[in-house]
Amino acid sequence: MKVITSLFSFLLLFTGFSWAQQSESNNAYVRLGNKALLDGDFKNAVVHLEKSLPAEASNADVLYMLGYSYYHSGDYQKAISTFGKVISLQPNNVSSYYYRGKARNFLGAQMNTSLTPAEREKILLASIKDYTKAIELNSEDKKLYQNRAIAYRDYAILKGQKNPKTYDKAAAVSSYKSCINDLQRVLDSNPGRKDIMDEMKKAKVYMANLE
Repeated sequence: MKVITSLFSFLLLFTGFSWAQQSESNNAYVRLGNKALLDGDFKNAVVHLEKSLPAEASNADVLYMLGYSYYHSGDYQKAISTFGKVISLQPNNVSSYYYRGKARNFLGAQMNTSLTPAEREKILLASIKDYTKAIELNSEDKKLYQNRAIAYRDYAILKGQKNPKTYDKAAAVSSYKSCINDLQRVLDSNPGRKDIMDEMKKAKVYMANLE
């Protein structure tokens, strides 16, 4: 019970959504999906929440729960699409930009993928754009800078690969510098973050080794 309560408190604080109300929804599928999500059973949450549609297609809270469940089930394409629907309803929803950015970053950074380099580039740029929008809405959240730094790094890695269709040393250098700047913001607020220092060192090494 403590784990569930803790998870619920985190989600409520992070998203700002009234998920407590969803547990009392008139839609039985929403109630079941809400319970499964809070139990950490994201795959069943997806099953129930999908069945709540299209009745709840304009309910940003329900769509957010579905996008969140897709993300934690590893279905990143559907997470991207669903968080996009939340954003269309609530353009200032920081958390939706954050998770859509994370889902896009995951897909764009994959080496073994059916996506073309050009498609990966488009997705990574979209990820950076999502984080940038989230930062515009909440510039105090250093987690957003940290994740944007990773997206910048992954974009730099892609542009630094010797692929005639994507290779661009100048773009790679610029993206590594942006990565380092974002990591520095995080480090300035918390100088003891060894993980951030390590990421910064790696970015500098990668940048120095560009041919």
